[in-house]
Amino acid sequence: MPKFQALGVLRVSGMLSCRIRELGASPVFGMKQLAILGPGLLGGSLAKAIRARVPQCRVTLWARRAEAAEEARAAGIADLVSSDLAAVVKEADVIVLCMPVDAMPEIAAQMVPLIPPHALVTDVGSVKGCVVEKLAPIFSERGRFVGSHPMAGSEQSGLAAARENLYAGSVCIVTPHEGAVPEAVQQVVELWEQVGCTVRQLSPQEHDRKVGLVSHLPHLLAAALVDFVCSEDPDSVNFCGNGFRDTTRIAAGPAGMWTEIFASNRAALSGQVERMIAHLQGISKDLASGNDLKMNDFLANAKSARDRLNRKD
Repeated sequence: MPKFQALGVLRVSGMLSCRIRELGASPVFGMKQLAILGPGLLGGSLAKAIRARVPQCRVTLWARRAEAAEEARAAGIADLVSSDLAAVVKEADVIVLCMPVDAMPEIAAQMVPLIPPHALVTDVGSVKGCVVEKLAPIFSERGRFVGSHPMAGSEQSGLAAARENLYAGSVCIVTPHEGAVPEAVQQVVELWEQVGCTVRQLSPQEHDRKVGLVSHLPHLLAAALVDFVCSEDPDSVNFCGNGFRDTTRIAAGPAGMWTEIFASNRAALSGQVERMIAHLQGISKDLASGNDLKMNDFLANAKSARDRLNRKD
């Protein structure tokens, strides 16, 4: 689909979605059952959002562990919660993989013979190149796969942190692969719009580059800052103010999850880290040489860019 035509479809879709919401009907292409695989922060929040915004849609939820299934069942966030994959996906119009990206190919292969032939499949993985590369062929004969990434995470994790409005106001990046069906792409757009996201489209490769810069690299830098400060002077954290807490908040995210994200986006992220080191070395030279004019320009430019970001909040 040509770029401008795609933008036109998105614009029309947004207007239609608003109008249909006013009428009290579901704008999500007649979706009758949504299956969510994974009851963590993202999966649990999606279940809550759909039950609130599209109450006529049946929500089914799969959890690998019996304990996780019981927690989700007790929370009352789905019409069916089960560790039986077939029971959860066999009648689903839409299936969303809300699990670590390394686990997706195995579960996708297991569910292919179980799903309706034209079921729509998407995911919430924060890396897209490897996910699309592995999942698109799995669903080439049965089902319709389109990758997506709602930028709605948190340093918190697990079902206990899930909330109905997690996706509201967030950007969701849809990453269609070369063979993606245009209708399926549009349906994934509508799904994320329904829970409050602003949807944008990128190729899987461009997604990984951009998200590396604005999500993965910041997390790595926040973790490096905490690690450096605690190594340099552990007692100093007893004197920190909100600036240090705000700057390092995201470093509180689950270590295992972020190790996997860094590994999955290694190609893009490693180069960005090296260029960031070179950038810091330049700043260090200006600081050491007493080039206050250049330092002021650096800080003023950064403030201006951050102020523009504030206006988008």
